[in-house]
Amino acid sequence: MSYSSFDSLPVELVADILGELDIATLVTASYLCRRLHAISSDSSLNPWRRPILRTLRNTNGLYDPYLKHLSVRSTVPRQNFVEILSIARAEYILFEASLPNLKDTEWEDCFRRRFLPGWTKAKKDISWKGAFLKVLHRIWHRTHSSCTSDEAWTKYVVLNRNGTANQLDGASRNLSPLLIFEQLKLQNNLSHLVTRIRVLVEFADVRIIALGVLNKPRTAFTVNNNARALLHPPFIEKPDNLDAETEDTSDVSDIATIDDATSGTSEGRTQVQNSSLNQIYRRLLHPLPAWSHECYPFYTRGGEDKRWLGTGGVEEQGMQWVGTLMLIAQLVGPHTKERFIEGPALQDRDLVVGGGRSQYASFTFEDLGAIAPWLEITNHIEGAGLGH
Repeated sequence: MSYSSFDSLPVELVADILGELDIATLVTASYLCRRLHAISSDSSLNPWRRPILRTLRNTNGLYDPYLKHLSVRSTVPRQNFVEILSIARAEYILFEASLPNLKDTEWEDCFRRRFLPGWTKAKKDISWKGAFLKVLHRIWHRTHSSCTSDEAWTKYVVLNRNGTANQLDGASRNLSPLLIFEQLKLQNNLSHLVTRIRVLVEFADVRIIALGVLNKPRTAFTVNNNARALLHPPFIEKPDNLDAETEDTSDVSDIATIDDATSGTSEGRTQVQNSSLNQIYRRLLHPLPAWSHECYPFYTRGGEDKRWLGTGGVEEQGMQWVGTLMLIAQLVGPHTKERFIEGPALQDRDLVVGGGRSQYASFTFEDLGAIAPWLEITNHIEGAGLGH
């Protein structure tokens, strides 16, 4: 191709072509001529984003070597580093990568995209960069040791069947959500039923797990409607034509279908239309979900989003969530997803039994409001009790 032919190509097309390159090749291409340098440096075209996301998504955990010192390149728009800091592994950011020179507002965006909103208490009188690195180092330290000196008490949330919610806490050392939930089951006269555990959503450093009970109740008195609304947001269902275990996750478009059981009535259609107009459900960005749940609160293909084990108003085998539902943040370390027991992966006891599954962080009402703003909680109660 002659230089005149190359110069006649639209900049958008050139940027798309550059986006197909790996990072190392794109670094070289960005310095070949003035036009490529200008296109590579244009923040509105940003051909760097796709190569960066491809290496961050690498399933074997190995990043492109050129990503490590990408921050020294003047041709890379700054917004790419906000994305890298929000997604990349903690140890990679702390001990391997060269940190970019970002504004304090950009570091704040990194913090809010990566961490739960309840963790902003770590900022206090330091900069957002200092708060980001401080919390990130705490997470790395917690996932590589049993030390709990930075958080002696871990908060968690309990959704009650009457519509209220309690924010409770327990000693961080030797904290066992299974034992805590066994006590909650005893209080609700449900100790004879098996504890079910689901991942609500996963982020870069933590995943929110829900512990509850499934049963076929004789009456609606014991049914926990908020538990159902949390795990299966109203009117959102997993498409029937998708195989969760084999579907490709490269398409990040929102996937949501309307529950046929409710949308058949005029009232259901009206509610769906209102929900669509008011944009009640939006892809979560602060904090930013991991790849396994990137479409949250919509269904994410790939096999790890196991909120949809049933369809319609009931769960598998026609059961419903009854009694209380416990929510807690589990730190995700290098061994958290390794298999240690037999049974279904990424659900029930596989989520809490085995190495790398005993470190937890606080989960508060503020965090719940951020990841599930559609929940209708009648009373937020700090501590145990009924809130009178």
